[in-house]
Amino acid sequence: MTYTDFTRLVYADGRRRAHLIPILDHTTKVVSGWAVGERAATNLALQAWGQAKQTFQAQGINYRGMIVHHDQDPVFTGYGWTAQLLLDDQVRLSYALRGAQDNPEMEAFISRFSVQDPEIVGSGKEENRSLLLDAQTLDELHAVVSDRMAYYNNERRHSRTEYLAPLRYVEMLQSGP
Repeated sequence: MTYTDFTRLVYADGRRRAHLIPILDHTTKVVSGWAVGERAATNLALQAWGQAKQTFQAQGINYRGMIVHHDQDPVFTGYGWTAQLLLDDQVRLSYALRGAQDNPEMEAFISRFSVQDPEIVGSGKEENRSLLLDAQTLDELHAVVSDRMAYYNNERRHSRTEYLAPLRYVEMLQSGP
């Protein structure tokens, strides 16, 4: 099972906004795919999904039949998204009935990854705040997000994965007991 949603990223010292769409695995906490763009749109979500499929294939994971859970935003309810995932990739879609309340895994990830409002400080949930705000262009923001996703997957330890980084946890699971 995976989760996805989009969040607004603030960058360029708080003067610019972009959107991030991550795809997060339930068990391993690996962010298998992500995309950053100016607008939260289906094509951005499909970029994130395409990257996730490459990650699944590299890890030997069959994504057919996988559940992808998300909100009922038009990004995820339109023909482009549903046709690709349901018809072409044969995954199952699960929609949150009460918005963010029904997608807590993704909301927790987003709250740790970014701060949507540059005026919010001291919340303890702003791991990448200064790095995001320092990016001055969309390309720089993309590079920062890429670096932070690599850190998240390869180094950041999680209590839900036996205090291992997500990709190390996957290696442990694949090597067996």
